[in-house]
Amino acid sequence: MTAPSPRLQSPCIQVCVLDRLTGHCIGCGRTGEEIGAWSLLPEVAQRRLLAALPARLAALEARGLRADLTPRLPPA
Repeated sequence: MTAPSPRLQSPCIQVCVLDRLTGHCIGCGRTGEEIGAWSLLPEVAQRRLLAALPARLAALEARGLRADLTPRLPPA
């Protein structure tokens, strides 16, 4: 029996603002529904979603929604 693969890390960067036009978060590129379901998604679905994020983020950047974006990390 093989050990289960480790869960993939969430792409969240603690900048949680959904674009009204696309519904995509300007921080990570996921929709609100995808954010809420992340921990429940099978690894294959998480990988598929991760593969879609660069294009989504590029589209947000093209509209100027990610200019000067700085992740808000929790205090240490």
